[in-house]
Amino acid sequence: MGEVSKIVRGASPRPIKDPKWFEKDSHVGWIRISDVTEQNGRIRHLTQHLSKAGEAKTRVFEQPHLLLSIAASVGFPAINYVPIGVHDGFLIFLNSKFNINYMFYWLEKFRPLWRKYGQPGSQVNLNSDIVSNTRLALPKEAEQSKVSNFLNKVELLITLQQRKLEQLKQLKKAMLQQLFVDKNNKQPNLRFKNFNGDWEQRKLGEVIELEDNKRKPVKASKRIPGNIPYYGANGVQDYVKGYTHTGEHVLVAEDGANSIFNYPVYFICSPSWINNHSHVLTGKRSIISNKFLTYDLKTVPYAKYLVGSGRYKLNAETLKIIPIKLPLLTEQNYIGSTLSKIDTLITLQQNKLTQLTTLKKYLLQKMFI
Repeated sequence: MGEVSKIVRGASPRPIKDPKWFEKDSHVGWIRISDVTEQNGRIRHLTQHLSKAGEAKTRVFEQPHLLLSIAASVGFPAINYVPIGVHDGFLIFLNSKFNINYMFYWLEKFRPLWRKYGQPGSQVNLNSDIVSNTRLALPKEAEQSKVSNFLNKVELLITLQQRKLEQLKQLKKAMLQQLFVDKNNKQPNLRFKNFNGDWEQRKLGEVIELEDNKRKPVKASKRIPGNIPYYGANGVQDYVKGYTHTGEHVLVAEDGANSIFNYPVYFICSPSWINNHSHVLTGKRSIISNKFLTYDLKTVPYAKYLVGSGRYKLNAETLKIIPIKLPLLTEQNYIGSTLSKIDTLITLQQNKLTQLTTLKKYLLQKMFI
């Protein structure tokens, strides 16, 4: 690689006066590994700036250039398109004799291998000699261009699918906020046509049956493999033979939730094995729809109902006194069905994104030597 590019390390911070270095009031950003990962290696904007004290001074590069992270998170490539400061956690490829986009993808393919080339220690660290001496095979410039243009199109599709997925998630979030009644109101902010009237407030324990007594935890080593989902606090943990529950249920984490603010609540409608870290709720059919119940419970501020520290717990008796507001069953079914369709779209969109990401990974393995 050293034969086709001059590879140098970003500079360490130092307080010298030179046009190539930041001044104390500079508004030019410096790159961080988080910028690389958040922008998928294409740096088109920066939000990190120097403070008034002028610390972290480093060299500024204004033309598009290729970078490679060499410390902490090793092996992330980046193409930078904005004026930027490069500190000593990155290598800079200068005066390159290759298509910069082609080399970006080659480095991305090679990323999993960089760690074994690094200098051992508490953190793997690459130096410029290791990278300069790494061998690679380059096709002619015209082929480099075609390969990189093709991969750019795949990458663009991935970006578009990510945006669609995020839009669907934001739509669902907005619907959850608008379709359900908060504690200060009797009707929601958003309502479907032909539905009216105040929602009735009840306690959760009045409208559900709790089926925790059927739960059964099984250690991983003693589970018999099968096709039945094995649920814990945060969803499916495994697939096993046999089941503890059948039919429609709503699962709410009892303890071990991975998030207090996005508390685990799941709708299930098939044979399932449920361990003792998730409450099992079944709505009373004449009063509440299980799908409606699922989405309504996603809007609950669980933090104020939890006990303990570190590993929080939602006790069954506390769960039963959580207030819930209900419209008529016909409106419940309409709300549950609508949000379920959005969830289906989110799942389909996530599958598309996964397929494209897998395709890109396959192409990186097959299109480079």
